[in-house]
Amino acid sequence: MDTPNCDFSPMKQQLAEGIQQITNELQHSLGVLDNESYCLLGKLEGIKEKFINIESVAASFYLNCYLAAFTDKYAELSLCVQRLSDRRHGALIVVERRDALDSFIQKGTDVGATLTPALLEAIFYPGNPLHDGAVLIRSNQIVSAANVLPLTATVIRGKKLGTRHRAALGLTEQSDALVLVVSEETGRVSFALNGKLYPIITTASL
Repeated sequence: MDTPNCDFSPMKQQLAEGIQQITNELQHSLGVLDNESYCLLGKLEGIKEKFINIESVAASFYLNCYLAAFTDKYAELSLCVQRLSDRRHGALIVVERRDALDSFIQKGTDVGATLTPALLEAIFYPGNPLHDGAVLIRSNQIVSAANVLPLTATVIRGKKLGTRHRAALGLTEQSDALVLVVSEETGRVSFALNGKLYPIITTASL
């Protein structure tokens, strides 16, 4: 599981087409810049929206690449996150990569079970005693649940981050872990890597 699997052809094609479309629109905008009767503001707003959408497509594509290198269950994880997003069930899922995470987290409850969407959804079902903490995944196993992660001290201008997002950033600032976050307020999904948050595509974000 050390070799990334990035052959997600439909998503790669969507990413390529989106980038090409934005490039064409930028070139067209450059061509009409000298036309004083043509206002670019509306056009640029549309291009900005396309940039935001293509960022989500790119994040979804690379998320699968990053996950595929460290767990064979990346498809199951993607399915689970989509379901949690649809139901607006908040979740915090840590995927251990090369760095051992035992020294970075406050351990919760041992699980020691094979990763399945049904089990993850049960853990994060509202009211479950384990749903407030983070699940730790190592390879294809759910190692533990209700783990406590370090919180980031970073302030992101223009963004109000909840505890789950601050925890995701905090752990990824100190390790190479990848952390999936589902917002219970909006259902939107993002992942944290190297101290940065990236939105990914789900039906809740469309």
